[in-house]
Amino acid sequence: AVFSLFFLSPEINDGEGHPSSSHQPLKGTSKWATSLESLLEDPEGVKRFREFLKKEFSEENVLFWLACEEFKKTQGKKQMQEKAKEIYMTFLSSKASSQVNVEGQSRLSETILETPHPLMFQKLQDQIFNLMKYDSYSRFLKSDIFLNHKKSEEQEENSPEAQTAAKRASRIYNT
Repeated sequence: AVFSLFFLSPEINDGEGHPSSSHQPLKGTSKWATSLESLLEDPEGVKRFREFLKKEFSEENVLFWLACEEFKKTQGKKQMQEKAKEIYMTFLSSKASSQVNVEGQSRLSETILETPHPLMFQKLQDQIFNLMKYDSYSRFLKSDIFLNHKKSEEQEENSPEAQTAAKRASRIYNT
């Protein structure tokens, strides 16, 4: 009976009897490892992922995804047209410098740029997201770039200064 109560408890303890709710939310490699979405929300995570994709010669995927995210926030028809053209010429055109590989690419033409709207690249962006999620992301989590970053984070956390700060923090919480 005790065993099942442990799992029903809304507070999970961290092994020292402190509820984990007093801890900071996940950050760094712990956060990146939860999902590709979490990784892409963290500028440092994006930087490391780009570094990894560059080595795999597929950095254009994350750059396209980021450009589409930025495009969705664009205001004004003229700015949208300019940004849409930039995305098209950089990633989608047959002459694109950083062409991404998406379904239906051969049917894409510059005519889509005439009537831009915030979600005009959504289907293509989703394709690229899935490609990264089910392909590059899992390899990234096993890569030296990720593992070395994780190791350096753990070393920082286990440094004497970090432990002293943690003890000070626990004293504050326990008063």
